[in-house]
Parts: sequence; structure tokens; C-alpha cells
Amino acid sequence: MGLIARALLNLAPRTNQLIYTTQKFRFFSTTTFLEARKYTEKHEWVDLNGKIGTVGISQYAQDSLGDIVYAQLPDVGSDFAIMDECGALESVKAASELYCPLSGKVVEKNKEVEDTPGLINQSCYDKGWLFKLELSKPEEMDGLMDEAAYEAFLKSSHD
Repeated sequence: MGLIARALLNLAPRTNQLIYTTQKFRFFSTTTFLEARKYTEKHEWVDLNGKIGTVGISQYAQDSLGDIVYAQLPDVGSDFAIMDECGALESVKAASELYCPLSGKVVEKNKEVEDTPGLINQSCYDKGWLFKLELSKPEEMDGLMDEAAYEAFLKSSHD
């Protein structure tokens, strides 16, 4: 039971009505990552919706790159196998290849990111997504890391 609920219980008279009312309390926690989001060791992420995966780079990757000034995204209709090179990002500090995290066909690319690459730095999980992929082998998703595994991977790679 949370601190607020305990405080309410201590302040209110002990009646059957109070017990009924306190049973209606619900406490929720939120996280900044979606549970369905998976990550690669190259720091791409995939958020799956049916057979369509939205692809982007992680917060760690965009922090490492710095201010992104150019995004070369794959063309719609392009087919890729898992971990094929599919584009590039350039920043004031470095250039980095993009890798396709899963096998499939590109069905959409984020033209706003091509026009304004800084969106990746501002919102890498929302407005800064890179492209959408129709998965040809959805089972490959099982080989990617969930949030907890990715956080452990980041920690172990810095130790």
C-alpha cells in the first residue's frame, strides 16, 4: 500500500465504508520504454505492431553520436536481411551506419527525419523513428534484447 493510501487510512475514521473505499485505490507505475520494444547490439530498436516493425536508434546511440545533421534512410520497397546495412546517420562528431534489425521490406520512412535529422536527438523513440519494416521473419524478434537485457548489455559494455 502506498504512502498516500496509508495516510488516508490513518486520517479517516475506521468504518466499513472506508474499507470499501480504500479497496478502490489503484497504483500504477510507468516506464519510458514500451515492453514490446526490442534492441540490437548495434543500438537499433524495433517496436512491433502486428507484422510492422518501427525502427529507430536508442537513446544511448543518439547520445553517443551527438547532434545528428544528416540521415540517409532506406527507400520504401527495399528488402533487407537481418543486420544488413540499410542507411547512415552523420553527426557533428561521427558517422554511423544503420543496420536493419530484422528481415523484411521497408514500407515507410520518416521523411521528417530526413528533412530535420535533429528530431532523432529530440525524440528518438517518438518523432525520431527512422523507418517501418514489414517483417518477413517475425520469429527473429525473439533474438533481440528486451529493455532489461539491453540495459544490462549497456552496463556490461561500460564496465
